[in-house]
Amino acid sequence: MQSQTCGIRSWRLATTVFSACLVLSIFQLSRAGSPNILLILADDLAWTDLGCYGHPWHETPNIDRLAEEGMRFTNGYAPAPICSASRASILTGKTTARLRFEFVTKDKPGRQTVDADVPLNPPKFTLNLHLFEKTIAEQLAELGYQTAFFGKWHLNAHHERYLGWSPIYGPQQQGFEIAVDDFGAHPFAWQEKTPDSVDTPQEYVEDSMVDGVCKFLSEEASRPFFAMASSYYVHTPVKTSCKWLIDKYEQNIPQDVPQRDKRVAYAAFVESFDHYVGQILDALEESGNKNDTIVVFTSDNGGHPEYAANGPLRGSKWNLYEGGIRVPMIVSWPGQISAGVECDVPVVGYDLFPTFVDFAGDKATHVDGVSLRPLLLSGSVGEQADLLNRSLVWHFPYYHPERDFGKALDVIGVNDFAVSKTRPQSAIRRGNLKLLHFAEDDRVELYDLSKDPSEEQDLSQSDGEVAQELRDQLRDSLMQMNARMAKRSSGVDY
Repeated sequence: MQSQTCGIRSWRLATTVFSACLVLSIFQLSRAGSPNILLILADDLAWTDLGCYGHPWHETPNIDRLAEEGMRFTNGYAPAPICSASRASILTGKTTARLRFEFVTKDKPGRQTVDADVPLNPPKFTLNLHLFEKTIAEQLAELGYQTAFFGKWHLNAHHERYLGWSPIYGPQQQGFEIAVDDFGAHPFAWQEKTPDSVDTPQEYVEDSMVDGVCKFLSEEASRPFFAMASSYYVHTPVKTSCKWLIDKYEQNIPQDVPQRDKRVAYAAFVESFDHYVGQILDALEESGNKNDTIVVFTSDNGGHPEYAANGPLRGSKWNLYEGGIRVPMIVSWPGQISAGVECDVPVVGYDLFPTFVDFAGDKATHVDGVSLRPLLLSGSVGEQADLLNRSLVWHFPYYHPERDFGKALDVIGVNDFAVSKTRPQSAIRRGNLKLLHFAEDDRVELYDLSKDPSEEQDLSQSDGEVAQELRDQLRDSLMQMNARMAKRSSGVDY
């Protein structure tokens, strides 16, 4: 009996060792064949905010360096013109319409209240990213990746404090093995105490969130990682304790630019963010994993209208004109993705899920995005010509701003440097053509972005047949996605 028991124990031990070796072998194979993935997500960074995207005075050498080493998209899009919705879409690979997550999270359930008479009733607020939605982190974890999240989540109802993580709907419940909630050096962390002034040139305030990312990147790992560095920069409040940066841009920015004081502060803010991105990139290089790591840099939506010059694009954060949704997007992988490539193929944040999973050796299902892997590795459209003709869809069935709506600008223009009225709207881009539909009056606008990136020449009347075709396609797409609509009846519960 003892011999039999020992035999069973030996068999179990052998099985355990074999299983452990098998798992280790899988991880080693995964490590050898699958790249690490580092996603750096900016907050409210405009398409035109970076030097590599042509800004005349913002100095962003670290992000510019990333662009020099990889592919820079000139038609990269956020999935939404607002934070939470965009982040939910990026993490799930689904449009905000399909997710029914189109606005920002709130601290309690309810409907939008606008301090002005408006004809439509937006949908109820979505407070949390549902746990049944599969995230990038969850699928990559299943493929043997170590997953880590740092910074801004904003995908659950505010818990205990503004932007506080929920113990039920936070990153660790959505597939992230490591999750660090930290404002870093962003003014959100200041509360009532402003840091001491920094007067020495090239000296910055230490950012604990960035330090956490760098520490993670420096640690030796036995499996590939997916790390998401989700920055609070350059979200308002826009202020910095680096007085030397303020002094620098006081000298560099022309005296006659509109909103000059705000733009001086914003320029210093953007350069501070670039410094922190540089620390992350340096840590990756020092770890020895740079050549094994795909780095993706992008923003969750367009720039704030009171600080960022979104021009030549029309609009800003909060609306579906180009300034609200077109964002920087840079992808780098030394030796795999050609360096210094500019790509004008339209891509969107919900493409990242299937792209990352494809690089990890699997296929994403039930997503709206497509894998950009063939495009990234080839450096040209080539056999992926269908990417140029596919349709991208946005849906924003809400009003903005909720307070002082009556005081906001009636017309959305180019570089208004003021908040304007955003009304329930949807948009579709196919090829170079983009159509916007405005729900209040069932009106459409049509633009050819290749000739008119500022969206100033409405073609909906002169090209009525094309406008109708795109309008029908947008309507059908939203119906297929079971999109929620802003409606006139206040009694509708959805």
